[in-house]
Amino acid sequence: MRRTAGILLILLSGASFGALGIFGRVAYASGANTPTVLFLRFGLAALLLGAVMVARRVPLPRGRVLGGLVLLGALGYVGQSLAYFSALKHASAGLTALLLYLFPALVALLSVVVDGERLTRRRVVAVVLALGGTALTIDLNGGASPKGILFGLLSALVYAVYVFTSSRVVGPAGPLASSTVILGSAGVVYGALMAAQGPALPQTPQGWMAVAGMMLLSTVMAVLTFFAGLERVGPVVASLLSTVEPLVAVLLGALLLSERLSASQGVGGLLILAAVVLLSKPESPPTPLPRQEQVSGGSWARSSESTSTTDGG
Repeated sequence: MRRTAGILLILLSGASFGALGIFGRVAYASGANTPTVLFLRFGLAALLLGAVMVARRVPLPRGRVLGGLVLLGALGYVGQSLAYFSALKHASAGLTALLLYLFPALVALLSVVVDGERLTRRRVVAVVLALGGTALTIDLNGGASPKGILFGLLSALVYAVYVFTSSRVVGPAGPLASSTVILGSAGVVYGALMAAQGPALPQTPQGWMAVAGMMLLSTVMAVLTFFAGLERVGPVVASLLSTVEPLVAVLLGALLLSERLSASQGVGGLLILAAVVLLSKPESPPTPLPRQEQVSGGSWARSSESTSTTDGG
């Protein structure tokens, strides 16, 4: 039950993040610039979550946990988004997004190298399906310079480290307090960038509605559900399930902006969904031994050792 709830929370998070591009395009079309939009997004979200913390009397994290959360926001969130937007200046949006979605494979690699976690066959297949589906879902039209590719890879690396580190820091503080501190820290950094570049606020009601949607759905809802799900399923599964984000983005673009949905994007969506279904099944326990093998001590012990090394995925 806990695993199922975690999967549903991560899928909801991915769907919420998937709407971010729609809100961003509307906000930019209304005259806002990137530092201003991101300051409003993170700053307003942190204020809202801070008010919820006060109302529910949730204590603010302290010590090393607080410092870790501040670094996740000020370095992780800001670093990833700056690398991503820098890549967009030198590469197509499709290629940049594809490079970002290398992060599930990087998270899986970090889990193996740092934690010694066993990468089961099921997870390897899920990685391949998710990455292949993402490649088909994203439109790759447009060129790219080496600088664009470098920034895109940096974006994926920073986000992978952010997700992997979050699984260690968020637990002691809880999703609400963690989200508040992380978003507030990112908001402070983008506030400084906005002051340096000069603010450019939305000039239309639609622009302000897009900022509100970005803050409520694609930030507050998305981050809270991601951290809540991360506690239940771990960083590898959470990152793989997050690949529903580009699928949702493509579907929303087709529904709301009349963007064309190609056959390859449809196939890519099916591959992503297949990865989700594969990950939603619990890992299989070791196969029980036949009764006649269990009654003979020596052979049972040897069989147990061989069974324990089989791949549960």
